[in-house]
Amino acid sequence: MKEVRILFMGTPDYAVASLKSLVEEGYPVVGVVTQPDKPKGRKRIPTPSPVKVYAQSMNLPLFQPEKLRRAEEVERILSVKPTLIITAAYGQILPKTLLDAPPFGAINLHASLLPKYRGGAPIHYALLNGEKETGVTLMRMTPELDAGDILAQERIPIGERDTVGDLFGKLTELAARLLLKTLPDYLEGKITPIPQDHSQATYAPNIKKEEEWLDFSKPAKDLYNQIRAFNPWPGAYTKILGERIKVWWSEIGEGSFREEPGTILHLGDEGIQVATGEGILVLKEIQPAGKRKMDAASFLRGNTVLAKGMKFADKDEERSA
Repeated sequence: MKEVRILFMGTPDYAVASLKSLVEEGYPVVGVVTQPDKPKGRKRIPTPSPVKVYAQSMNLPLFQPEKLRRAEEVERILSVKPTLIITAAYGQILPKTLLDAPPFGAINLHASLLPKYRGGAPIHYALLNGEKETGVTLMRMTPELDAGDILAQERIPIGERDTVGDLFGKLTELAARLLLKTLPDYLEGKITPIPQDHSQATYAPNIKKEEEWLDFSKPAKDLYNQIRAFNPWPGAYTKILGERIKVWWSEIGEGSFREEPGTILHLGDEGIQVATGEGILVLKEIQPAGKRKMDAASFLRGNTVLAKGMKFADKDEERSA
């Protein structure tokens, strides 16, 4: 195998597994680039990324540039003289000067089956759209977003009850395995890159706040997928009687109704049955504002206000709130 000096770029737990696999396999990681510490919690305490925590535990040279577009930041990173850049959910677009510098180029572990779901939230969108499978793509990086040639792919099925947290864990492990399996042949020049079919590209931009809203005019199946796509983050929510309620789990109900979407059809130990644009959605696990997560039955035992026939807020009411 040709000599390699790896610069690793990543931020969340998804990236840690791949970085750790490189270190444990003995690959020389000469530097790690991750996002700056972000304020978290009510006290807004600056918190290091999971990649930073691991890099520091291994005494790896660490860089946290605010903006990679600055020439001085790129020069500082390249001072470690990498021959290969590996990225995994880093969170910033890499400038061409950085991509072109290493002799082996730059490769990326993207959590989708490209060209599907280019962008920052591929796992969320696979669930939102009810996909039956997903996977990881190892690709060459280009200045265009997730548009580079494919080096390798691995697929896994999506379970009917998988949440984004479940799928995140599965793809994290898959990405690390795919990287170790593919890297030797890549460094030896034994892989023929396959261009993406750009006409088939779809996009998965970062989730916006308004997308967390549960619009009960949609079909129950779509809402079910939305709830599991946002569990455990960022969470899907609704409002009733002015109170914000996050919904962490639901199921598709059975039966017919004439009520408007968002109307409570039944309250019981099995959950809160709600009319939707198509079918019934049963809210199973919820979290009222300022309280812990709980099953719907526990919530109902402590709540005497909700009643059959009441209606959750619709989109127009949420916009005006």
